[in-house]
Amino acid sequence: MKNFMDKDFVLKNQTAVTLYENYAKDMPIFDFHCHLPIEEIYNDRKFENITECWLGGDHYKWRLMREMGVDESYITGNKGDFEKFMKYAEVMPYAIGNPIFHWTHLELQRYFGINDVLSPKTAKEIFDKCNEKLQTLTARTLIKNSNVKKLFTTDDPIDDLHFHKLLKEDKSFDVEVAPAFRPDKAINIELPTYVPYIAKLADAADVRIDGIDSLCEALTKRIEFFDSVGCVCSDHALDVVMFAPADRDQVDKIVKKALGGDDLTALEIEQYKGYVLVYLGKQYARLHWVQQYHIGALRNNSRRYMGLLGPDTGFDAIEDQTFAKKLSMLLDTLDSTDELPKTILYCLNPRDNEVLATIMNCFQQSGIVGKMQFGSAWWFNDQKDGMEKQLTALSQLGLVSKFVGMLTDSRSFLSYTRHEYFRRILCNMFGTLIEEGEYPNDVEFVGEIVRDVCYNNAVKYFSK
Repeated sequence: MKNFMDKDFVLKNQTAVTLYENYAKDMPIFDFHCHLPIEEIYNDRKFENITECWLGGDHYKWRLMREMGVDESYITGNKGDFEKFMKYAEVMPYAIGNPIFHWTHLELQRYFGINDVLSPKTAKEIFDKCNEKLQTLTARTLIKNSNVKKLFTTDDPIDDLHFHKLLKEDKSFDVEVAPAFRPDKAINIELPTYVPYIAKLADAADVRIDGIDSLCEALTKRIEFFDSVGCVCSDHALDVVMFAPADRDQVDKIVKKALGGDDLTALEIEQYKGYVLVYLGKQYARLHWVQQYHIGALRNNSRRYMGLLGPDTGFDAIEDQTFAKKLSMLLDTLDSTDELPKTILYCLNPRDNEVLATIMNCFQQSGIVGKMQFGSAWWFNDQKDGMEKQLTALSQLGLVSKFVGMLTDSRSFLSYTRHEYFRRILCNMFGTLIEEGEYPNDVEFVGEIVRDVCYNNAVKYFSK
């Protein structure tokens, strides 16, 4: 019997251990998609206690606590920080098989040197030890201690990127931090937030938006502004991929209709979204950016809690609509004029792993290694089984050796252990293939592939 989460955690054979220890373990991290607040990085936020650092904003943990029947006052409410921590500790022993159990204990081990298992019996001692350690840990030190070399935040087109600019001037912090362009609010024309948002976009771009031409002008100005601050990628929460062919005049009428407060048809929404996504893709290609499509989230399912707590609080699920044809049409429209940028495709529904892995390979390009990428297991799939399925689909239908690897997609400064989790799973997969005679026993060559997937491929991919 193996010991609980020992040094060979997840690694099931000696080749896997060798690959992890000699090639993966010490590689730097390039986190090309996260939700860390740039202001907190710049201001080098100091945390009052482990609850603030660990449970604040973590909807993964909140969902588990709700399932256990924990009162909301201990989750997002006004109970004291130790009381909240104790409630989380009460849940932990029951999280058998859940990746959060692994993440929790990896974080305790790596950041706080604590090997005890979190439970009501150990909670007070762990709480105190973590809080003592946090006296010397800040937002920046947590990033540095995680061996992060570069990270991309997620930023709205209207953001002034003030803290990004200040951080670039701060020579005391040598981790490269860049913005990523997230124009979802300008694309989601069907939502009641669209018209007020377009007014804000107009102000930010100093453009009077009254139709599709001026809207595109405003978006272009913001893209070029982001580019001037070091941005090299965009990110889109497509949820359901919408695309229907439409010309400029048709879309102009749709924009005017929406700005006038009139309801749009389902077809008009698809026409607008398809047109804008194509336009944006062409701008990204012109500037040699990478675009990222996150597909398949069904968001804000509880109207009651949406009203009480707002979005991103743990009430999202996996969407099950099909999208292959429309995604293919979108990519093909860009590709037909040779204006398809480098693109990473993520799916939230594991049913769609093979869909994305096959679609991406229809749009690869001579002279660019792995131009189209099937992105890492995302959100609800960010666990052992999900990562194994994503890696298997990619390896069987493409070149896993050219994969750009893992990201955190997290709002927590303690989430970088997810890269370790991924690396262990990757090394175990490759080690098992070698041990079972399905790949030659060339550990040195496979080790270099491991290093590439962990870090090097992403560095090359996101270089302009």
